[in-house]
Amino acid sequence: MDWGTELWDQYDIIEKHTQSGLELVEKYVKFVKERTEIEQNYAKQLRNLSKKYNQKRGSKDEPECRLSSYQSFLDILNEMNDYAGQRELIAENLMMNICIDLTKYLQELKQERKTYLMEAKKAQQSLESTYKQLDSSKKRFEREWREAERSAQYAEKTDQDINATKADVEKAKQQAHMRAHIAEECKNDYAAQLQKYNKEQSQFYFNDMPLIFNKLQDLDEKRVRKLAQGYVLFSDTEKHVMPIIGKCLEGITKAGTNVNEKNDSGVVIEQNKSGFERPGDLEFEDYSQGINRASSDSSLGTPKGPLDLMGKNKSKNFWLFSKRNKKLTPERTMPTVTEDFAHLPPEQRRKRLQQKLDEICKELQKEVDQSEALGKMKDVYEKNPQMGDPASLASQISQTSQNIERLRGELSKYESWLAEAGGRGDTLRYKTHTFNNNGAHDAHSPDGAHSDESTPDASQAIYAEFDDDFEDEELAAPIGKCTAMYSFPGASEGTISMQEGEVLAVVEEDKGDGWTRVRRNNGDEGYIPTSYVTITLSK
Repeated sequence: MDWGTELWDQYDIIEKHTQSGLELVEKYVKFVKERTEIEQNYAKQLRNLSKKYNQKRGSKDEPECRLSSYQSFLDILNEMNDYAGQRELIAENLMMNICIDLTKYLQELKQERKTYLMEAKKAQQSLESTYKQLDSSKKRFEREWREAERSAQYAEKTDQDINATKADVEKAKQQAHMRAHIAEECKNDYAAQLQKYNKEQSQFYFNDMPLIFNKLQDLDEKRVRKLAQGYVLFSDTEKHVMPIIGKCLEGITKAGTNVNEKNDSGVVIEQNKSGFERPGDLEFEDYSQGINRASSDSSLGTPKGPLDLMGKNKSKNFWLFSKRNKKLTPERTMPTVTEDFAHLPPEQRRKRLQQKLDEICKELQKEVDQSEALGKMKDVYEKNPQMGDPASLASQISQTSQNIERLRGELSKYESWLAEAGGRGDTLRYKTHTFNNNGAHDAHSPDGAHSDESTPDASQAIYAEFDDDFEDEELAAPIGKCTAMYSFPGASEGTISMQEGEVLAVVEEDKGDGWTRVRRNNGDEGYIPTSYVTITLSK
């Protein structure tokens, strides 16, 4: 079925229908544009929301950063940010694949429809022009035929008139004959125009207009197909990013399942354990007898337990909860922060000192590596003077040597404080045996001459002593066994990882710092949090 056959007489309907179809395309493009704006605003709001709750903190070492619930929340915020990116991608694809493409196609359709309508209008005008010619010839034929009839009647009347002369009769007959001839010519012209019009009319209704109507039908069907593709793209655009959105949602689910309340409790213990002993019973002070009072007074001079460690007044009790509604008195003011962290509880002091030692060792290793590089560069310059002047490196080598000496001094200072605090001093190692005190390679002195001897520094002796002690400890026999209640990653220096339910040999008991030294069957040793295991000591 086609429009040219079935709708040959419905030009106005076809024109209106095709115009309505183009308006539908425009309406759909506008709809998709507004959907795109919604997606863009949604993505923007999601990004702002993630940014609002994911403020960059001043330090990654804050206590809550190690909690699984805190890390999972950060993971959720990151996944939401990725999710927002996918919504932006949806908006971009909708704009490119539907709005821009359909708008361009719509302009082509409008131009093509305009061309077809102009062809129809020209055909209509041509047929109307032929019809006007036909009507004109018809009217002329009618007029001339009536004139011929009147002339014939006049000639007959004149011929019958007895008073008319022969000349009058002859003249009337000639006039009638002339009019009859003219009427015959008009009749032939009218017949020719009628034949021409009928032919053009047949061409118009059976060929020209059906062809134009069929072209408009093809145009409209193409528009419908293109619009249908736009409808499908509206769905496929979102389906295309669904796998990635699904991964974002899976990431949020995984963040929830990664929360481990037991590990979080262990982290809180590890971060905040003070190392103090619980206060002992107060002694009875009997003031009724002088000797007892003297004994009691003398006992007050050497208080036991955490009262001395916390700097509490002898006459004050150790309170577990602080009274926030009272202003701080001079005796209750916050302790002054000191370089050796003596203001902290024993356990926290050891951890801070150990952390500081690790930082110093990393910085020292960096300076040692730089010193080695400068030494090698100096050797290259001495052997190949065209590559550079060895003297140009003197200032850098000197500065690096000063930095190494300064860091070694700080390392020794913090190691002594850690030993005073009861720590084990398991600091990071660095390659000091390959360098002399000037920061250059031990095969050369600062001036480039060979040196067969190198003087070990104090920090090297400290490390050597620690390594010897560690080797002696490795030979110690187990004193019991322990079973892991929770998993422990063992990421820091000196620690060992373990899985929940794993059984390990206990080599050294907890010395009050919250750590127990254990050994695996394969010989691996390290420290684990005491609160993470149940320990059974050998009798």
